[in-house]
Amino acid sequence: MPNFISEDQIEQALVQKLQHRHGFDVLDCHTDNAEDLDDGSNRASKRDVILIDRVRDAALRLNPDIPREAIEGALEKLCERRQAMTLIAANQEIYGLLRDGIPVTFDNAQGQSQQERVRLLDFNVPGNNRYLAVTQLWIKGERGFRRPDVLLYVNGIPLVFIELKNSNVKLRNAYDDNLTYYKAEIPQLFLTNAFCVLSNAVETRVGSITAQWEHYFNWLRADDEKQKIDRAAIRAQGTSLEGVIEGLLPQQKLLDYVENFVLYYKDTQKIIAQNHQFIGVNRAYDVFLKREELAGKLGVFWHTQGSGKSFSMIFYARKIFRKQTGNFTFVVVTDRDDLDGQIYRNFLNTRTVSEAEAAQPKNSEEMRKFLGQNKRIVFTLIQKFRWDKGREYPELSARNDIIVIVDEAHRTQYKSLAENMRKGLPRANYLAFTGTPLLGRERKTNAWFGGYVSEYNFQQSMDDGATVPLFYQKRVPEVLIQNEGLSEEFYQILEDENLDEAQQAKLEKRFSTEIEVIKRDDRLEKIARDIVYHFPRRGYLGKGLVVSVDKFTAVKMYDKVQRLWKEEIRSLKGIISKTASEIEKRRLEQRVEFMRAVEMAVVISGDAGEEEKFAAQGLTIKPHRERMDKLDEHGHDIEYNYKDPEHPLQLVFVCAMWLTGFDAPTLSTLYLDKPMQGHTLMQTIARANRVTSWKINEVEKRNGEIVDYYNVFRNMKLALKDYAQGGDETEPPVKEKAELFRLLDEAIEQGFAFCHEKAVALREVLGSDDVFKQVGRFESFANTLLANDEWRRSFNVYENTITSLYEACKPEVLGRGKGREVAAFQYLRGVIEAHIEQKDIDAISRKIAELLDESVVVDGVDALKAQQNDAEYQIIDPANK
Repeated sequence: MPNFISEDQIEQALVQKLQHRHGFDVLDCHTDNAEDLDDGSNRASKRDVILIDRVRDAALRLNPDIPREAIEGALEKLCERRQAMTLIAANQEIYGLLRDGIPVTFDNAQGQSQQERVRLLDFNVPGNNRYLAVTQLWIKGERGFRRPDVLLYVNGIPLVFIELKNSNVKLRNAYDDNLTYYKAEIPQLFLTNAFCVLSNAVETRVGSITAQWEHYFNWLRADDEKQKIDRAAIRAQGTSLEGVIEGLLPQQKLLDYVENFVLYYKDTQKIIAQNHQFIGVNRAYDVFLKREELAGKLGVFWHTQGSGKSFSMIFYARKIFRKQTGNFTFVVVTDRDDLDGQIYRNFLNTRTVSEAEAAQPKNSEEMRKFLGQNKRIVFTLIQKFRWDKGREYPELSARNDIIVIVDEAHRTQYKSLAENMRKGLPRANYLAFTGTPLLGRERKTNAWFGGYVSEYNFQQSMDDGATVPLFYQKRVPEVLIQNEGLSEEFYQILEDENLDEAQQAKLEKRFSTEIEVIKRDDRLEKIARDIVYHFPRRGYLGKGLVVSVDKFTAVKMYDKVQRLWKEEIRSLKGIISKTASEIEKRRLEQRVEFMRAVEMAVVISGDAGEEEKFAAQGLTIKPHRERMDKLDEHGHDIEYNYKDPEHPLQLVFVCAMWLTGFDAPTLSTLYLDKPMQGHTLMQTIARANRVTSWKINEVEKRNGEIVDYYNVFRNMKLALKDYAQGGDETEPPVKEKAELFRLLDEAIEQGFAFCHEKAVALREVLGSDDVFKQVGRFESFANTLLANDEWRRSFNVYENTITSLYEACKPEVLGRGKGREVAAFQYLRGVIEAHIEQKDIDAISRKIAELLDESVVVDGVDALKAQQNDAEYQIIDPANK
């Protein structure tokens, strides 16, 4: 543990660095009486948060040609209370006024009506503004006074909210106990807010006023996203705030961030750039300024999947439109319809472009027409650059102010289509955005785009909390005879789910043995049975994706899982009707309820004559196609339903769709049964790494899980080295699930050691058979921990960690004897909370009884499944090798 650092010490260190390093003035507004107006702020009311005299001085200084009366009118507009508006709507409106100026109309010296904008911030010359760090400012709210720790003002406008905690207090308390209440009780403070900073020195996070806690992010790097971060040293020394002080709060960086790195998504969500986006986009922007000497090669922007690449594109385009004079056109190129639509919608929904300004051509001819015109942004597929063989592709535009952004530049970008694009736009500037190095370590991209302009890899993303960790488990059916020497051609053919007749014939002829084994009916039956066992017994019951080798197998797997799913429900109902245990009955009824609610679907691309092709395989595609094309009663399609955490569509069967550029945050489990390697493998597993605040049965998503039926992780070490780490990191960013069991054991031991140190004999009471009937012992333990607030909070951290790891280890942890130990921590936590919140201890006892029943009493169907798994699967655990 680091040495104790008080909130006051953190505040003083922060203020001094802002003052001495970054030119902030400092104003301590502390008064013993909250209602005392004589606090140095010169406010007329304690409800005020804008320091209007400072705003007025700045407005007069920055707008010398606008009459004072007009400026006063602009200030009145700024200070309107906007009580009828939602907080986000008011914040968005004021942000527009701060960024673009407040529109005013006045009569000029010639008596003519003149329209201007009153600038309150000078974004171009940071030195023309006045910067102020205000501490301990009492603000009157709806129910009394509140006093934020530090507020950062520019020209009298509060742009940054900073809440601090002692180093021994969990940082989340700053969000739950302070920021959340402040937004409700003194909302006027957040009307002008650009972003919020929360810190206890050990940990610091940054977020917007609409962000949930899970989307508050670290800011540890000042200028280089590849900078090695020693997180252990930062925690030990309590220096986590340094990254924000040096990377975000210097005058020029602060103004750049406020001007160019704030978005409003669908007018309901405020999105601000994360650390890697701010650094990466600015690096790409600096290269853009040198585009002539670089002959239009703007570089490769490699940020891993799940790190917000499409929003980085938007930040990049917005900054160029904003800061550079010229008539620029952006051309955003993808190679899939779903990616094209997703990026197009993101640009529209953030108002980066209007529908009138954007162009999304229907075909190649329309695309060529649009590129010859002066559109602001064109969204197109690389396939629309097709041209008759033997004919020279025509020049579409000779302009040198076209910026081509190639998203997820896969192999198609390096063949004839990309050559056509460059012939059509010979003087354009080219920037590649990708989630993986385009061609592995060979890095052949330099010839096309130039060098890497920004790198943010899989490992960094997990370290920063931008994505959740991934764990995989090999559950390989023994009937699979694997060919270790599969050719590159085999993988390439499988990446395209719409095989033409020649490709299909080649696949069936040259790789007939491998395909035959993958698609063996008895093998698929065993996998389907395992999915039915695994899916309802997980800890976090997030959405799942089953990835099969081809479209026919995807439909076949759907049929098998559906049949076995219904059999499982019938079997469970039979056990429920016979069991004498009320606890077991309740647990199994909950499982049946979950299984009955689950909807499943197949998502595969359409194909001409598909009904006949599927019929020839003894399958039917028609009901699946109808489901894929159908809109529900709310007008939502199947993709929207799956992404909606509340929608019962839980398990989807695919072979290639939704494996790239698809973002469903509650997707937590991937079942892989398809040969994959390289970037395709990395992009696929990244579907499960998204962060979400959505809890299911009070369980949080702490990680994603990959269940591997084909043993694709033969290729994982190479793929991770090439595509995930991007350097010399030795620790693999995707770990075997056995590591979770080790972490659980470690957390339990640490929890027992902590309790022993505090004279709480939790391990000792586990020796008794009636441990959870010894309420008196647990009452005594609870009183010991309640006597010291720091002990109680520390115990809660241990219990949270143990419970989260236990849930992540399901279903394999069931029956391994960990349930009693986990239950002991949960029961003691429940007794403590019963004292604090006056809860009914009986409810806690029932919950613990269910946990014990689940982990110790294996019901008949579980026993059967366990036997089947032992017989049919080789569960590869490195610890047992």
